[in-house]
Amino acid sequence: MSLDTILARIDDDLPAATDRLIELLRIPSISTDPAFKADCDRAADWLVADLQSMGFDASKRPTPGHPMVVAHGGADAGDGPHILFYGHYDVQPVDPLDLWDRDPFDPEIQETPKGRVIRARGASDDKGQLMTFLEALRAWKEVEGAWPCRITLFLEGEEESGSPSLVPFMRENAEELKSDIAMICDTGLFESKTPAIVTMLRGLLGEELTITAPQMDLHSGMYGGIAMNPIRVLTRILSSLHDDTGRITVPGFYDGVPELSDALEAQWQGLAFDHAQFLSDVGLSQPAGEQDRTPLEMIWSRPTCDVNGIWGGYTGEGFKTVLPSKAHAKVSFRLVGTQDPQAIRESFRQMVQDALPPDCEVSFISHGAGQASEADTSGAMFEAARQALSTEWNIPAAYVGCGGSIPIAGHFQKILGTEPMLIGFGKDDDAIHSPNEKYDLDSFHKGIRSWARILDALT
Repeated sequence: MSLDTILARIDDDLPAATDRLIELLRIPSISTDPAFKADCDRAADWLVADLQSMGFDASKRPTPGHPMVVAHGGADAGDGPHILFYGHYDVQPVDPLDLWDRDPFDPEIQETPKGRVIRARGASDDKGQLMTFLEALRAWKEVEGAWPCRITLFLEGEEESGSPSLVPFMRENAEELKSDIAMICDTGLFESKTPAIVTMLRGLLGEELTITAPQMDLHSGMYGGIAMNPIRVLTRILSSLHDDTGRITVPGFYDGVPELSDALEAQWQGLAFDHAQFLSDVGLSQPAGEQDRTPLEMIWSRPTCDVNGIWGGYTGEGFKTVLPSKAHAKVSFRLVGTQDPQAIRESFRQMVQDALPPDCEVSFISHGAGQASEADTSGAMFEAARQALSTEWNIPAAYVGCGGSIPIAGHFQKILGTEPMLIGFGKDDDAIHSPNEKYDLDSFHKGIRSWARILDALT
């Protein structure tokens, strides 16, 4: 087998690969809006047909929501690893439409000061990323006539709408989906230039609370001063969630929070993260997390507590001197290590209860709870993939964290017992979930080449 021949085939086929991506991007597979259900079906059908054209045993699998696409190939490839690839074909809504420079489902190759890009909804998240892997498989099969190992593809159609069908489907089809490694292409390059393998993902816990004091809104002239104001109570509680150093004060919150290994801390320091520029880009200047932690720790390996919304009383135009009956807030926690979201939920609620003065009561609404996930990078496959990325990009690839939550990674670990490997080629300015989303043609091209190198390194 000649990897150079496969890479040359990828280079020669880039115009046709780009045309295929554009064809998929034309399908408005918005999963959260029932009006686009037929389009989600059409996107799944497109992928099934494309995979079958390569020789995969591919099928569209029904769920209570949008279908899954599952494909298998390389069953006779010998003793190499069984590799599963996950991606999602659904996309976010396009609103506000008037902020797009063109129809979001009429893809266009555009010249920009930073290079050529594909502009369309889903270009980066996740159709462009998904197609990097499929195009690598296509080139391999066309050159070698077979794949180097067993391959399973698992493509979802509800990732952008909460994945309600995902866990039941994985549990019902666990034996079919089990593999030696699960590749996920839904991340990006570090600072838009350094290839990276994401090894840490934070978990997420959401809580909504409502504090009620008087049984109705009151005239602040008649009752102000004597009646308890629930907004006053709520803001005092919320302000107590952090101490003056940025440390979170919920009792037991740090149970299960690990320290970085010396090796990983040294690698992160070597990335020379410019946190001042990172904050300056959004009009800020000072890191606001735990003051004894580095900026990368704050966004990758430390837990957080944030107030995502707060309201109460009169918020319309003009002024109304009302003392409100109720005050509301939404609070989220990003979790790391082995933090237990249910234990934190109970502790947070008890903390709020204990802080209530007389004449106040509180009610809560839960908004999901998921643990953090961390990949075990000690296996040979992780280092082999890292070296392959370094070779393609001519930059040492890094193991990095991710401040966000990608639940599928944890599902692979807990449901299938499969270690996830998250590799992506998106850039910070791709505007995913926003108007004028794009994907660099360089990311698309080098992403395809990267997967070919990784397949070669793992087999």
